[in-house]
Amino acid sequence: MGTTKNAFQPDYAVPPGWILDEMLEARELSHAEFARRCGRSAKLVSDIVAGRAPVEPETALQFEKVLGMDAGLWLNIEADYQLHLARKAEAERLERAVAWYRAFPVKDLVQRGCMPKPESEAEGVGKLLGFFGVASVDAWSSRFSQTSVAYRHSPTFNSSEQSLTAWLRMGEVQGEAQECAEFNEPRFKANLKTIRGLTVKTPAEFLPEMTRLCNESGVAFAVVPCFPKTALSGAARWLTPRKGLIQQSVRHLVNDHFWWTFFHEAAHLLLHSKKDVFVDEKGRDGTDIEREADEWAGSFLVPKPDWERFKAAHPRSEVAVSSFAKTHGIHPGIVVGMLQHEGILPWTHLNRLKQKYRWN
Repeated sequence: MGTTKNAFQPDYAVPPGWILDEMLEARELSHAEFARRCGRSAKLVSDIVAGRAPVEPETALQFEKVLGMDAGLWLNIEADYQLHLARKAEAERLERAVAWYRAFPVKDLVQRGCMPKPESEAEGVGKLLGFFGVASVDAWSSRFSQTSVAYRHSPTFNSSEQSLTAWLRMGEVQGEAQECAEFNEPRFKANLKTIRGLTVKTPAEFLPEMTRLCNESGVAFAVVPCFPKTALSGAARWLTPRKGLIQQSVRHLVNDHFWWTFFHEAAHLLLHSKKDVFVDEKGRDGTDIEREADEWAGSFLVPKPDWERFKAAHPRSEVAVSSFAKTHGIHPGIVVGMLQHEGILPWTHLNRLKQKYRWN
């Protein structure tokens, strides 16, 4: 069974002016005489013949009376011709946009089912625009580019704009598909405490539950592996004024990084502007906003006074770390990661306490 998508689309169309000119010639009618009989100007008739003016419904009715050809047929010919011109202009725009298209990780987007495999680069431009939900490269730039969107990230941010926006769009699509309550800050904070207790579980156990807890707080949660040659860890933003989104890349396969990223992104939703898109690359950096998010995440995982006392005891043993983590209801791998980040433990020390994750 044929579909509109696969329907034959000829690369030509007959302008109504050509048909009109042939009919007038066959009847030995001059443009001026025909115009007089129609009650229109000779200039309009000449413009229609030359393709400079369209056949409007009123004009089609006049042509019908003088020439005997149905007005609907004139309008169909005009519509087909205008559609042909629009398709031609669109094809030319797509050809010009090929350079833009080539900068995206198209192969990965196709493999992930985000867009069908195109038969040509020009067709690929259209498929890619469809993935982003926009009609043109200019519209993409207006909605997604770093010149138009208030992305907040490290000054040393290295990921390409195209890979970043494709990754963010994948999270956006996932987030929009999740049914969430309206954002409720007290409920979100309460549910974050419950989620903190999930850090001791496996991904198969905690992912459905943490997604549910986020959703009932008004926050969508998406796990989207990052693209090759990018170092994205996570992102936080607002899809609507009442629906937030936390997105993680799981580029590190260890639990301390996963959980730190999650609570760091949650902090952005709670502390910072709803107009900005917060993007984190290789973990933490030195901007004020990122330091605020880090401080909130650390204090949420472990109350600051308890953390300071624990550090002062110079913990270096598995027993000390495991006992402290159990007291605070979090996985010991998270404590190891926090100690390593603050330089209290070498990056090579106690890593066996961390849990490695497998992601499909």
